[in-house]
Amino acid sequence: MRTVRDIQILENIPVLVRAALNVPVENGKVMNDYRLRRALPTIRFLAERGARVVLISHLGEKGTETLLPVAEALGKLIPGVSFFGETIGVGARAAIRNLSPGNILVLENLRRDRREKANDHAFAQELAGLGDLFVEDCFDTCHRMHASIIGVPALLPSYAGLLLEEEVQELTRALLPARNSLAVIGGAKFSTKETLLARLLQTYAHVFVGGALANDFLKASGYEVGKSLVSDANEAAIKKILANQKLVIPIDSLVIPAGSKSSPDAFSKARVAPNGDVRPDEIILDHGPGTNTLLSRLAAKAETILWNGPLGNYENGFVDATNSLARAVADSSAHSVVGGGDTIAAIEGLGLLPRFSFVSTGGGAMLDFLAQGTLPGIEALTPHASA
Repeated sequence: MRTVRDIQILENIPVLVRAALNVPVENGKVMNDYRLRRALPTIRFLAERGARVVLISHLGEKGTETLLPVAEALGKLIPGVSFFGETIGVGARAAIRNLSPGNILVLENLRRDRREKANDHAFAQELAGLGDLFVEDCFDTCHRMHASIIGVPALLPSYAGLLLEEEVQELTRALLPARNSLAVIGGAKFSTKETLLARLLQTYAHVFVGGALANDFLKASGYEVGKSLVSDANEAAIKKILANQKLVIPIDSLVIPAGSKSSPDAFSKARVAPNGDVRPDEIILDHGPGTNTLLSRLAAKAETILWNGPLGNYENGFVDATNSLARAVADSSAHSVVGGGDTIAAIEGLGLLPRFSFVSTGGGAMLDFLAQGTLPGIEALTPHASA
């Protein structure tokens, strides 16, 4: 995989950069600039060498949001940033021609054009026409088959940005952990995690399944899970993984009566239920203190820790298990690798982000890379014949 360090000449060259500018925006204001700060090394590398840096990115899922406030926030982090309110076309090309060497232009939200997600060839050609070189630096969308991810690299000499390079190096290292190692996989949907869990169980000393994903394993173990969220996964496949002695499941849960999930007094109704003590009319919404202690002990002994996904119903305020693990990993001496939006939000909210060895910008992309060892957006960076 070639990186921006392999580009020989950058002075006055228009470089199209697929950047990770998908940050939370509320009322026209960026609420968290973490991803923008992670995007800076590649942008700065190109700008300092005189490139005309053209940033393309999506924002949100629907494509209705504008990247204008994101460009304004980026301009507070690095000088020379401007914004143009179109993604392609005559106006965008003119704005790039008028861009001074070393300056940065942010184009409008890619997903305003439906052809981006459809990987439309004509749209990829229009994007490719905006630059002489392409740099992929948006790891968190490298698992998507979109025009800006796999279409453009087929049309331009293409390189990995510094953030993408770091992601690949760190996650590859995470696939070869130290002997005393702990992997923690939260979230839901066993079907999307089956391959990953099987791979992690080959190399990690302990693999803990948490969040709603754990409900599938508790149910397959014969424990009552009440009205808790479970998937329609093949129980035989779950039991096959469950038979591996390296697998760790929760030993107790925080439960509430079904129907009180959104109630203001949900927390007051919560109780700790050991495995086998959940009632048919209850819902599991977090792990209990026994499980938190178990995880903390495993983290304290580990030399490598990999974590993706919250452990409880995080978005509805059941954060104890997630926060407990965040503190335990931060206090450990392990090489720690973490990813996933809610997971990172929890760590950042506790002020613990600097105490983690590596924080991935990818959620689903991180999981797919760990399961497959590569991603479509990475494979698309094979050196182009015209380079």
